[in-house]
Amino acid sequence: MKTNCKKQETENKKQKLKNMTKSELIKKIRQKKSFLCIGLDSEYEKLPPHLLESDDPLFEFNKAIIDATIDLAVAYKPNLAFYECNGLKGWISLEKTISYLNMKTDSAFLIADAKRGDIGNTSRLYAKAFFEILDVDAITVAPYMGSDSVQPFLTYPDKWVILLALTSNKGATDFQYLKSEDHHLFEHILKTSSQWGTPDNMMYVVGATQAQQLESIRRIIPEHFLLVPGVGAQGGSLQEVARYGMTNDIGLLVNASRSIIFASSGEDFAEKAREEAGKMQGEMEGLIG
Repeated sequence: MKTNCKKQETENKKQKLKNMTKSELIKKIRQKKSFLCIGLDSEYEKLPPHLLESDDPLFEFNKAIIDATIDLAVAYKPNLAFYECNGLKGWISLEKTISYLNMKTDSAFLIADAKRGDIGNTSRLYAKAFFEILDVDAITVAPYMGSDSVQPFLTYPDKWVILLALTSNKGATDFQYLKSEDHHLFEHILKTSSQWGTPDNMMYVVGATQAQQLESIRRIIPEHFLLVPGVGAQGGSLQEVARYGMTNDIGLLVNASRSIIFASSGEDFAEKAREEAGKMQGEMEGLIG
């Protein structure tokens, strides 16, 4: 056990080959002709049965998905809930997944979908955990507590904050569309928070099912990248997202999770995941031109 812990500690100290700046991300998108982000929402109960015999089924699943799709995707986004719910074993699976991605020569933009955000001192430690210990490129952050809860994440060079702006869930209408001074709450968030960071270190989450709002969003933040979940299993339209949200520098990372990683529950799961990722990449290549 001690040997395994020591080995894991060594793995955790490995640094990624290079952090990805905005210009490098754009270059990667154009090289791969893709702005696909694959969500590693790796739910243990949905893993192919044959993997359950391995020492670390979650990592083996993620590794196979990454190997099958790394040439098609520019980003990966593990959602922490699917790892935290498994306790220490889940964290080890997450750390191994991140370490594996960070050491790939065909580098990918790595997003921790953690939705953190708290008073400044707590956010400072969250930032340290994700940017120094786990060494991801970006983290999703909730803006509700204001600038001092976000600022600690913005102090890291070449790291990114991805701020929740307009989400695709049913409950988005509870608060995000509330109006004040003829502007929705999400529009106030965009206008105010865009002064905290820059298009080089801040992105925004905008759900694909809210594509009709992308045109007005682009008037507020014309140069920032958008992380767009909801294409695929949630029914969002890639064509609509590109029509209203794409910029001259692409400006989009479109995330798909379940529709890709759980395309099959059999031994061919990685092959089927590649097929689904390939369909999206092909559509994206046509949109990039």
